[in-house]
Amino acid sequence: MGCAVVLIEPTARLGGLTTGGLGATDIGNKAAIGGLAREFYCRVRKHYRQPAAWRWQRPDEYQSRGQATTDPDEEAQWTFEPSAALAIFRELLREHGIAVEYDEPLDRRPGAGVRREGRRIAALVGTSGREYRGQVFIDATYEGDLMAASGVSYRVGREGEAEYSETLAGARRDLD
Repeated sequence: MGCAVVLIEPTARLGGLTTGGLGATDIGNKAAIGGLAREFYCRVRKHYRQPAAWRWQRPDEYQSRGQATTDPDEEAQWTFEPSAALAIFRELLREHGIAVEYDEPLDRRPGAGVRREGRRIAALVGTSGREYRGQVFIDATYEGDLMAASGVSYRVGREGEAEYSETLAGARRDLD
């Protein structure tokens, strides 16, 4: 899309829960998963179609269960090993020329980790002191680290339907 991207990873390992051991995906409606997420799961399927991927058991011994079951004709696979997820993420980053800065947590000291120009985030500062300037910042942390450090308002939990006149809001009173 003509943009330059840098991924700032606070640890030495890319991928968070996905590459750290959570390899069974909770899925309600598989058809609702699209975009980059679907591409990931399709690459998981492609990975496990290679005989070399089966080092610890044979494919006929593998059994996925419950909502994460992968049907034989599916293009995607919903369970995977952390090592497979890590290899897929690295492949995607290589293909798209995305640089990764490892071991660079956001400096969470008050006023230290976020540089603002007016209401806009202009730069992040890691604990190393390195500054990362950009036009757009995406907070993909588990707990909204960037959002909290930048001072934006946020909420924990779901709002009631009356707050924004949303009949399908997260909190419903008529379900009692």
